[in-house]
Amino acid sequence: MKLSIIVPAYNEEATIYRILQRVDSVELVDGIKKELVVVNDCSNDHTNDEINRFIANNPGADITYLPQPVNRGKGSAIRTGIQAASGDYIIIQDADLEYDPNEYNLLLKPMIEGFADAVYGSRFTGDKPHRVLFYFHSVGNKFLTSLSNLLTNVNMTDMESCYKLFRADILKNIKLKENRFGFEAEVTAKISRVPGIRIYEVGISYYGRTYAEGKKINWKDGLRAVYCIIKYNLFSR
Repeated sequence: MKLSIIVPAYNEEATIYRILQRVDSVELVDGIKKELVVVNDCSNDHTNDEINRFIANNPGADITYLPQPVNRGKGSAIRTGIQAASGDYIIIQDADLEYDPNEYNLLLKPMIEGFADAVYGSRFTGDKPHRVLFYFHSVGNKFLTSLSNLLTNVNMTDMESCYKLFRADILKNIKLKENRFGFEAEVTAKISRVPGIRIYEVGISYYGRTYAEGKKINWKDGLRAVYCIIKYNLFSR
């Protein structure tokens, strides 16, 4: 069995090398192999150099590097990664250091035990550490999750979480369209409509960063998420 780890990156020169090191060093349960699929979304800093430095310094790593010719957004980068992924399972890994790759095994557990088809990592449940940051971000996340739950009829606690693990055969059969951060709302709406889908959540850590440290999502992305929740649940079936 193989886990494909899709790493979309845009202007992450400060962290991309370290996150790739962390991902590469993770030992997965039950002998599951790892495949890294790194998609550079036309960064205009030294992200490309850092990715190539990692590849040169780690010749044994199973890594596919896909530079985008133009900047299209996180959702587009993820779609590119999904198409290239060859694993049995697919997970998304941001190129910053907000999420801990050592927790892949937490998400894999209900999957490999045969209970789940998709597993979301929740920053708002469990006893894992999470950095205390922006109050209105927390309110916004809870509002978006609640609106999504209302229209999907599922009871998630963290729809906007980066850590989403899917069976590859299911995810590859979902037609995704969103180019930016609307991916989270779109994939949740569409995965929830798969007949017989079994979605689980597990508590994860969250080492959030500030805007000064490179955080990119903003209020405009929040408005887009509202639009995507309504669009993909009510008007795009």
